[in-house]
Amino acid sequence: MTERLCDRLMAAPVLPARARIETLLARELLERLHDQAATDTLKAHLGDHPRSAALVAGILAHAPFLTQIMRQDPVGLLACLTSAPEAHRDALLADIAERGTAATDTPELMRLLRRFRRAMALLIALADIGGVWDVETVTAALTAMADMAVRLASDHVLRQAADLGRIRLANPAVPGEGSGLVVLALGKHGAGELNYSSDIDIVVFFDPEVAEAAGVAEPSSFFVRLTQQIARIIQERTPDGYVFRVDLRLRPDPASTHVAVALPSAYSYYETVGQNWERAAMIKARPVAGDIALGRRFIADLAPFIWRKYFDFAAIADIHAMKRQIQTVKGHESIAVAGHNVKLGRGGIREIEFFVQTQQLVFGGRRPALRGPRTLEMLGELTKEAWITPQARDQLAETYRWLRTIEHRLQMRHDEQTQTLPKQAADLEAFARFCGYRSTAAFGKALTFHAKRVEGHYALLFEEGPSLASEAGTLSFTGNELDPDTLETLQKLGFRTPKIAAETVRGWHFGRRSAVTSARAREVLTELTPALLVALGRTADPDGALAHLDNAFVRMPAAVELLTLLRSQDALLTLFAEILGSAPRLAKVAELHPHVLDGVIDPAFGQALLDCDALTRRIRSVVGSPPPSVEDGLDRLRDAARQENFLVGARLLSGVYSAQAAAQAYCAVAEACLRVAFADTRDAFAADHGVVEGAQSVVLGLGRLGAGELTPSSDLDLVLLYDRSEDAEPSNGGKPLDPVTWHVRFTQRLVAALTVPTRRGTLYQVDMRLRPSGGKSPAATQFAGFEAYHAGEAEIWEEMALTRARVVAGDAELAGRAEASIRAILTRRRKPAKVAAAVAEMRALIAREKGEKNAWDLKLALGGLTDLDFLAQFLVLAYSCDHPGLLARDTASVFATAREAGLLAGADAAALEHAARLIGDVQLWQRFTVEEAFDPAAVPVRVLNRIATALGRPDTKVLRAEIDEIRAGVRAIFTRVLAAARAN
Repeated sequence: MTERLCDRLMAAPVLPARARIETLLARELLERLHDQAATDTLKAHLGDHPRSAALVAGILAHAPFLTQIMRQDPVGLLACLTSAPEAHRDALLADIAERGTAATDTPELMRLLRRFRRAMALLIALADIGGVWDVETVTAALTAMADMAVRLASDHVLRQAADLGRIRLANPAVPGEGSGLVVLALGKHGAGELNYSSDIDIVVFFDPEVAEAAGVAEPSSFFVRLTQQIARIIQERTPDGYVFRVDLRLRPDPASTHVAVALPSAYSYYETVGQNWERAAMIKARPVAGDIALGRRFIADLAPFIWRKYFDFAAIADIHAMKRQIQTVKGHESIAVAGHNVKLGRGGIREIEFFVQTQQLVFGGRRPALRGPRTLEMLGELTKEAWITPQARDQLAETYRWLRTIEHRLQMRHDEQTQTLPKQAADLEAFARFCGYRSTAAFGKALTFHAKRVEGHYALLFEEGPSLASEAGTLSFTGNELDPDTLETLQKLGFRTPKIAAETVRGWHFGRRSAVTSARAREVLTELTPALLVALGRTADPDGALAHLDNAFVRMPAAVELLTLLRSQDALLTLFAEILGSAPRLAKVAELHPHVLDGVIDPAFGQALLDCDALTRRIRSVVGSPPPSVEDGLDRLRDAARQENFLVGARLLSGVYSAQAAAQAYCAVAEACLRVAFADTRDAFAADHGVVEGAQSVVLGLGRLGAGELTPSSDLDLVLLYDRSEDAEPSNGGKPLDPVTWHVRFTQRLVAALTVPTRRGTLYQVDMRLRPSGGKSPAATQFAGFEAYHAGEAEIWEEMALTRARVVAGDAELAGRAEASIRAILTRRRKPAKVAAAVAEMRALIAREKGEKNAWDLKLALGGLTDLDFLAQFLVLAYSCDHPGLLARDTASVFATAREAGLLAGADAAALEHAARLIGDVQLWQRFTVEEAFDPAAVPVRVLNRIATALGRPDTKVLRAEIDEIRAGVRAIFTRVLAAARAN
């Protein structure tokens, strides 16, 4: 903006009672000036510009520090009023950069910096008090002033050292480059949020190897002296004042380290004993002087320390401790206007900063958008990520700006680093007027409003609230004998064998499980036990859930991480208990990899969106692009799949997903993993062998993957197709392969990437037997051969499998051709009688070889999923030539289309659709709750009933009767439809 400050003024302090602008200007300013020309010019301006006069008079009445600057430099005051503040700020910065760089004498640099600071302080105050600049612009200008001072001081001492032969500068024009010196700004300085009269928190590091290469003989003593000289230039008081007070205490272990710390020592410190408050401090770290590139690399290398890979609820305990320390500050116990601390008091600036930093520390490891240093920006990101509401963002941002403005007014009066309001009534009244309020009462009302607003949001973040533990009765697991009241409580909570439950918990407390023997684990466990037992008591099988947890403690090397996570939120504990009681498969994952629970508390957990592209991007962000190595890529892919599959199961258990949606979600995870594995495997393979010019390849998903109906234990039925020109040359890499061998070995490498066990476990089991000629043919199938095979040799059962085929990964152009080819194969005209006979024969063969009498084996049982799938595949192969709408991949949709086409009676189609959905849902819940073959005699009754209630039936008996009736109806329709087709 080019408009002058005097023309943009919007506000001014309220004058003391009975004070007049003209009198104040004359008595406190104009009559005290010694430069008559400056006096006349300034007087003329103030006479012509009432807003300038009101602003200057208000400052004269309330701010001795600023009054002194205006008396010392009336020319500077007039320049501020008659210039665009942005242009004047930039001119001051440019002038000191030029003159400070040219200064070879240290006292001269110190004099220039102090006068620069005085000029900037006046400009910033005028723009702030006058309502021209908002808080963000004010703090940015203050930060720019500090950055300039630190940089000029650092460059100056480096040049002096070079002149004395103590260091060789790689670039004298930019002394910091290659010097080994790193100066980081922390706190509000690092964040670009510096307040008006603030210390600057800087930390100085050095790279001893770089320093030695630059000719520094003793790096440690050299950089210690350098740091002391930098601090002296900036903070020493001279007749011209000072620039900033310098605080060097945020360095690692300040009680026992020098003021400059070697980078290797710093890395070691942060990685081994760095604390959560230091993580919070480093969020705002920013290189401001020395070797900027080296400073940025240092901060990037510290990212794993600052930002934990998983949601970090262990930090919550430390944050609570810091919160309690803040509450011991005098003035925090209540919101009293007189003597209230606007930073540390209740509802103050620090509470807003803690509100933001707490969530940054906990969630920033998985949410890079939350890693910014600025409070207001991070309030916005927390809203985008759905951790806080837009209302909370707007209210906290408004109050933050108000409190920072009041903080600046406090510091402008006497150039003091204070955040405490005056205690004396007259002084408080004067300060209220300086802030633009006509009375202490009006100011106090505003302060109370803003402080209570912050208090409310802050309390929501840290609230304890009623916990599950409050529902527990007497629970005591000490002593040599079982406590009768404890046994009674356990029985009331739902445990069928309270003595065994009590002994199990006693065993934990007496150190019988190595996972909970550490002092920290036992401390957390003692606190968690009542709520844990209440949560387990609410599950389908409390005794079984407790046994699962006990077995987990046997397998786990340490449980403190899991216990800390569970302690953080009752909702998380409730879901974990439900998993233990109803879903052993999920329970094992959570026991061995507790941070899969992180996703449950993510705001996105409650959203039932199925977006395979977004899922692929999320998995890719975990794996890396590219991954650090092939082995790391495989490990990370397994980690990502485990997390995503766990979330699918947790959403199913929580009711976010229906069983059908969960089946589609399991399928989306598999497809996303295939896309990532395909791309990474091909890149790694090409690095060894090059590529076959012009060749393309795709992966077909068949079976349940193709239909979008995966269960937690499903194999992946895959076929790899490739295409190349007839005259294709061998691959162009260092280890060339002919085209056929290239694709076969690539396919084998891809299957290995999906199936091989790594340190992170397994990913999927893969079945490639549905390719043309099955196991007798190469692992990769040439596209032309695929089409030729299905044009002549393919048997009906192979075409049945093809009804569910779709491309799940690979090159887009070949994918389109493959989809079109499959469609052409399926819509080829066939004799319904021949297809019916083949389908009936295949079903009878399966029944003979695998049986169909087990009513709970819903895949193979008479009238089960195999009957339904085979009948749908018959309809596709027999009639899709005339009714291409039958080419739906899921079974229920085929029946719906067949009804519309008149191929099935309305009642039969409705029965088959209902059967496909219910039986599919039951099977998914079976696979979800039980890892082994589903044997109802071995599955706890409460788990069976949990499946029934999840499907809307009152108990297992009712569900079993309904399924038996439905299966009988399915078999009758299956037999009737095939028989009718064979008769024609």
